[in-house]
Amino acid sequence: MRLQDRVVFITGASRGIGRAVALACAREGAHIVVAAKTDVAENPKIPGTIHDVAKEVEALGRQALPIKLDVRDDAACEQAVAKAVERFGRVDALVNNAGALWWADITETPVKKFDLIMGINVRASFVLSRAVLPHMVSRKYGHILMMSPPLAGDASDPSVYAHHGAYAVSKLGMTMIANAIAAEYGEHNITAHALWPATAVESYATMNFGLGGPEMWRKADILADATVALLAKEPSARKGQGWIDEDLLREEGVTDFSKYQCVPGVEPPHMVFSSIPKATSTKV
Repeated sequence: MRLQDRVVFITGASRGIGRAVALACAREGAHIVVAAKTDVAENPKIPGTIHDVAKEVEALGRQALPIKLDVRDDAACEQAVAKAVERFGRVDALVNNAGALWWADITETPVKKFDLIMGINVRASFVLSRAVLPHMVSRKYGHILMMSPPLAGDASDPSVYAHHGAYAVSKLGMTMIANAIAAEYGEHNITAHALWPATAVESYATMNFGLGGPEMWRKADILADATVALLAKEPSARKGQGWIDEDLLREEGVTDFSKYQCVPGVEPPHMVFSSIPKATSTKV
């Protein structure tokens, strides 16, 4: 039980990657704050609620606190952190997983859409991180994780931002906040990481928006396992940085990634920003 009795606050936790992370952490002994907008299932194409995931966590023998949360509301974010601290006495880890997609050229990106993805991706991650940090500092312990790409390699190539410039800004902004947290709060045994998949990952976003097919995806479990690997170490034991899920798991000793294949026997291609299919859809 690598996360025995830790308290992990996860946004966008009602389905997809967030749900997979919640259950993986619970299986390792963590109590989970299940934060997301959906508390009642209304869209058959997007099933799952905070209460559904909370029940799954509790079925694993752990405690769950479902919180309906619109991450664009900074006051609600601060209240959600306060509720978590009131219930559990602390927040050991924050996983900023809630996200919005918008892949389009600059002139095809309305200002309101730009504001939406900035609000859900980078601004919400900043607000929630800012809210949990004082509690983490008081306990001299904390992990903060952004679902965003490393600032290295392909990130330095201008062409990788074509057709999704606004989205890239929002995601790389999350990574920059993680880097700042790691540098500013390391002396308090607090670290922050960015985590990004090597391949496209199966989710309701990829399914509903037609972003490739199952042969192009890995299961969300790979990000969940990588998240557990990051949270399981003492914050001061691993310097905060940007990670690709596969590279991190290889460092942890994983050599066989076939269990993450959506189509058995078919290894999906690795991706960079430039290889993501062009689309004009939004996921909140």
